[in-house]
Amino acid sequence: MGRRILFPGITHGNEKKTKFFKSLRFRIFIILIILGIVPGIIVTQLMIHYYENQAVEVSVSAVRTECAILCDQIIKENYLNDSSSEAVNSKLELLSNVYGGRILVVDRDFKIVRDTYHVEEGRTLVSSKVIRCFKNGDSDEFKKIGQMIELVVPVKSADVSQVQGAMLVNISGSEIAAIAGDLEQKGILIICIIIVLSLFLAYILSTVLVKPLARVTKAIEDLTDGYQQDEISVPDYTETELITDAFNKMLARMKVLDESRSEFVSNVSHELKTPMTSMKVLADSLVGQQGVPEDLYQEFMRDITAEIDRENRIITDLLTLVKMDKKNADLQIQHMSINQLLEDILKRLRPIADKRNIDLILDSFRPVEADVDELKFTSAISNLVENAIKYNVDDGWVRVSLDADHKFFYVTVADSGMGIPEDSLSRIFERFYRVDKSHSREIGGTGLGLAITRSTIGMHHGVIKVFSKEGEGTTFSVRVPLSYIP
Repeated sequence: MGRRILFPGITHGNEKKTKFFKSLRFRIFIILIILGIVPGIIVTQLMIHYYENQAVEVSVSAVRTECAILCDQIIKENYLNDSSSEAVNSKLELLSNVYGGRILVVDRDFKIVRDTYHVEEGRTLVSSKVIRCFKNGDSDEFKKIGQMIELVVPVKSADVSQVQGAMLVNISGSEIAAIAGDLEQKGILIICIIIVLSLFLAYILSTVLVKPLARVTKAIEDLTDGYQQDEISVPDYTETELITDAFNKMLARMKVLDESRSEFVSNVSHELKTPMTSMKVLADSLVGQQGVPEDLYQEFMRDITAEIDRENRIITDLLTLVKMDKKNADLQIQHMSINQLLEDILKRLRPIADKRNIDLILDSFRPVEADVDELKFTSAISNLVENAIKYNVDDGWVRVSLDADHKFFYVTVADSGMGIPEDSLSRIFERFYRVDKSHSREIGGTGLGLAITRSTIGMHHGVIKVFSKEGEGTTFSVRVPLSYIP
């Protein structure tokens, strides 16, 4: 195999070039150059074209005036029938020489009476321009062919409407072309100056315009490197202000998430450490005693088993939350009866309620069918009903209500329990948060059930709300769309 030779410097240089060409500065630079150069070229070309048209029209107008005077003399001298008039011939020659062109005088029979070049006299001239001149009796038409301008002037008397002859005049446009060429050279010089100025101004303006964005980037980099702890502010443009505001909001959100993550890690460590500590204490007690009675031994082993179960529940709930953080990729949506689902939940939990003589009530106001993940949604509602039982009073009640409209179905879980303090209502869905920590440990709560429930409802594009009054009871209200749309 051949050796592969790498050139880091070249690669780095190519990357820098690529970044430059993709940069906003380069694009602003190009736009400003285009805005400077293109209008300059267009204006220069339009001015040259305008001059040429005006110069041609002036020359044609002057020739027509001279020819009109000459036509009157041609009529008076009866030149079309007798071309021997020295006065007319000399004026034709003079006019031809002055304008550097050629004049043909044609009679009604399309016969060339006079040619200032003396090569076509006596021949017949059949020209579309001459025919139109005889037909229309005007001389509005002219045509520029290369450096020559061609026009036809009718020869007619003021007393007679019919055209008696025509003058086909060719005049030189070389002087106009020379001046236009000189103007074009000057225009090129002007365009070059415009290009240089455009390049300079584009460089300056692109640098100035992009500088606030560079400051935003520098501020973000400094913040990322830890040189700043506060918000960034670059109020040069509305756009940079919007960018910094959005970044500051993201930064604030990241701080909240970081604090939440730290608290979560701390809570996880504490929750996992507590059962481990209890098990170690129990195990150490057994190891440190000689001849432990069987009853005491069994009691310690039951406590250890209970702590292991508690540890397992915490780990299971944590894994459930991790899976839910993957959003709705794992949802197994199916269309099913919500009435039957709630009946099955209450049937399964009724033995737990009966131990404390708690009455489980299901109010179904109408048949409801919806798209849900049966396992996850059952787990979420079960958490609510199970909590209502656990945190209830003896001989109390738990009422589960089901209703629906054309778009959503509603599940309400109300209880006659101890209620939730007002200052704790905003935090009950947080992971590991417990209102009554001692009571929660007694009944085996992990502090993750409501977090799992909220995540599950969110995965179904639903919402959950809580209403509670301490000493009177708690009501959880769930709203979920009837149709699941990914």
